[in-house]
Amino acid sequence: MDLSQPNLSAYPALIHAFARARADFARQRMPAAPARRAVLASLERLVVENMAAFERAVSADFGHRSAHETRALEVFPALSAIRGARRHVGAWMKPKRRWASMWFLPARTEIRPQPLGVVGIIVPWNYPMLLALSPLSGALAAGNRVLVKMSEFTPHTGELMQSLAAKYFPGGEVQVLLGDADVAEAFSHLPFDHLLFTGSTAVGRHVMRAASENLTPVTLELGGKSPAIVGPECRIDEAAQKIMFGKCVNAGQTCIAPDYVLVPRAQERAFADAAQRAVEATYPTLADNPDYTTIINARHRARLLGYLDDALAQGAAVRVLHAEQGVAASGKIAPTVVANVTDGMRIMQEEIFGPLLPLVPYDTLDDAIAYVNARPRPLALYYFGNFQDHIDKVLDHTVAGGVTVNETILHISQEHLPFGGVGPSGMGAYHGQAGFETFSHMKPVFHQALLNGMFLFKPPFGKRFESLIKLLLK
Repeated sequence: MDLSQPNLSAYPALIHAFARARADFARQRMPAAPARRAVLASLERLVVENMAAFERAVSADFGHRSAHETRALEVFPALSAIRGARRHVGAWMKPKRRWASMWFLPARTEIRPQPLGVVGIIVPWNYPMLLALSPLSGALAAGNRVLVKMSEFTPHTGELMQSLAAKYFPGGEVQVLLGDADVAEAFSHLPFDHLLFTGSTAVGRHVMRAASENLTPVTLELGGKSPAIVGPECRIDEAAQKIMFGKCVNAGQTCIAPDYVLVPRAQERAFADAAQRAVEATYPTLADNPDYTTIINARHRARLLGYLDDALAQGAAVRVLHAEQGVAASGKIAPTVVANVTDGMRIMQEEIFGPLLPLVPYDTLDDAIAYVNARPRPLALYYFGNFQDHIDKVLDHTVAGGVTVNETILHISQEHLPFGGVGPSGMGAYHGQAGFETFSHMKPVFHQALLNGMFLFKPPFGKRFESLIKLLLK
C-alpha cells in the first residue's frame, strides 16, 4: 500500500457510495430499535438464503475450501453474531444510568449510545464472509451506515457480497465495494466516523496512518505469532490433537491459528509423533480430501515453501506429518512441524499463516513465559494443562489479545467476549455488545436538578466557598 495521499477523484464509485451513506445517515441519525432489528433481519436473510452460494464462492476463491469449514467457521458464527445483535439491540441502545457524584446530588447522569455515522470495514481474504458480516452486525446494530471493502484475493465472494447487498439493502444501509490494493488504499483515506481493518500488522500501520489524516478512529484486527504452551503436566496426545486442529483448519490461514508451540524439552519428539498421529487420523488423504483446504494462491504457497527452505538452510529439522505423494500438485501444503528453529529463521520472524508449525523446547514454565514476553504481544495465546496455579501464572504474566485454555481458537466464537488484539496484534475490539459500543459514541450526559447547590460555588468567592472547598478536598 502506497503511503502517498491518493487522488480520491480517481475513484468515483467510492466517492458516490460515501456521499450516499453520509446523506442517508443525515436523514435518519437515530434509528429506533425496530428499524435496527429490521436491518439485521435483512442481513440474516442474506446469509440464510444464500448459504450454498457463499460456500461455492469461497471455495472458488481458494481453489478449494472445505464446505464444512465454511459452514462451521463462517456461516455459523456470522449468524450467531447477527441473531445475538437482533436479540439484544434494544437493551444495548437504552441509556445507562450512572451514579452522580454525591456532591452534585440530586443531579443524575447517564451514558447514551449514539450512532457514529458512516463506518468503513476492510475485509481480509482468509475468512471473507465472517470478517465482513460479524463487524457489520455490530455496526448496523449501532445504527450506522456501512461501506464494506472486500479483498481482491476473493473476487467470487466479493462479487456475491456486492450483488446481495444491493438486493437485501435497497435503502443503502450496506454498500459493498470491490477493487485492488489501490482501491483499498483510497478507501482507507475516506473520512469515515470509524474504520475497522482486519489484516496484517504491516498493512495495518498504513491504514492507521491514512485514517489519521481525517482523525478517523480505527479498530485494527491484526495478527502476529500466537503461541501455544504445552504445560509440563499436560497429556501430550490431547494437546497435540487440539493444536493440530487449530493449525490445520483452513490450512492454517487463520489469524489466531497457533503459530508455534512451546513444549517441554524432554517431550519435543513425543509431541511431533502425537501431531503426526492426529493429522493422519483427521485427514486420511490430503490431495483429494474435501475437508482439507488449499492455500489461497501461488504467491502464498511460494511464501510458505520459502520459509521451509530458509529454515532447512539454517539447520532446522523438517518433518512432514503426512506421507501422501502429490499434495503439492493440488495446491495444498501438508501439515509440517519444524524443529531446531532459531530466531534468525524467517519462520520465526513472520506470521506463518499456513500449516507449518515450529516447535520451541523449554525447560521450565517460567522460561516459556519469558520467551513469549520477549516477543511482540500476540493476537491469541493457548495454554494446555490441568494445574490451576500454572494456568493462573500464564494468564497473569503474559499479554495477548485473547486466550483459550485447553483448546484452540474457540474464544473467537464467544459473542459475549470482546475480540481484539493488543499492541502489534491490534487495537480495539468488537463482537456482541463490545462491537455495538465500538461503533457507537457512548455519550456521557449530566442532568442538573432544578434545585441544586451550584450557587455556592460561584463568584464572588468568600469564606463560605473556602469552607466548602476545604471539605471537598479532605
